[in-house]
Amino acid sequence: MASNLTMAEVPAPEPEHEKVLRVCQDPNNMPFSNQKLMGFENKIAALFAKELGWKIEYTWYPQRMGYVRNTLKKKLPDSDQYECDLVTGVAVGFDLGATTRPYYHSTYSMAYVKGKGFDDIKTPDDLLKLDPARLKTLRLGVFGRSPVVDWMLKNGLADQMVSYQTQTGDPAQYPGEMVEKDLTSGKIDVAFVWGPIGGYFAKKATTVPIAAIPFKSQPNMRMDFSIAMGVRYGEKGFKDRIDQLIAKNQPQITAILREYGVLLVDDQGNLLVSAN
Repeated sequence: MASNLTMAEVPAPEPEHEKVLRVCQDPNNMPFSNQKLMGFENKIAALFAKELGWKIEYTWYPQRMGYVRNTLKKKLPDSDQYECDLVTGVAVGFDLGATTRPYYHSTYSMAYVKGKGFDDIKTPDDLLKLDPARLKTLRLGVFGRSPVVDWMLKNGLADQMVSYQTQTGDPAQYPGEMVEKDLTSGKIDVAFVWGPIGGYFAKKATTVPIAAIPFKSQPNMRMDFSIAMGVRYGEKGFKDRIDQLIAKNQPQITAILREYGVLLVDDQGNLLVSAN
């Protein structure tokens, strides 16, 4: 039987480029992502592509100065297409693009090697209860401009700070080195890092056991933050699609985060998952 649809009424097929999930990711920043596709952001992006039935393509660029300009906002020559369409991890409030609904909530953490006299420390404030003479000898690794710096200054730990740069300009370096290399080797005694980093390296540690202790926010000193994904402003349809994927797949996303030891907290900053 002949169809009653005229050619004008037949829905046009989606353009091929709309069948590709183009993600912007760091090539060397575990536990978030790397070019071997070993990070949790790699796994979540792959989950989304599978759900959509789309191919997945990656634009690799170190998450340093100019990251968004060279990925999400960079147009391909002679094209209306961009290098990539989705940044898989940004803080809610990210102002270089629109943000999706959050898909996890974490907090800053304090990491130390077990068996070196810190094992009774169950909260960051417990560190302050150490013998003052010993406390003054500790080397405390921290990233400049992180909220932990304010906590350290408030508690008189400025002289013990070993400051690290989040954007060194060296693509071979990554923030997790503070825990994976410097803490385990004894170059520093305690590392203060974002929760997914502390939790991941504590969970994967074998020969050198590590504890990751979460911070709780204090008045005028916020330590916990919600993480979402970033898209370009004005692309509401695509943003809505990613929002739907996050909502539909939240249990699977949370399972991936747990697998990586991410320190997950609720909206009040209470720990949901322990890495220790």
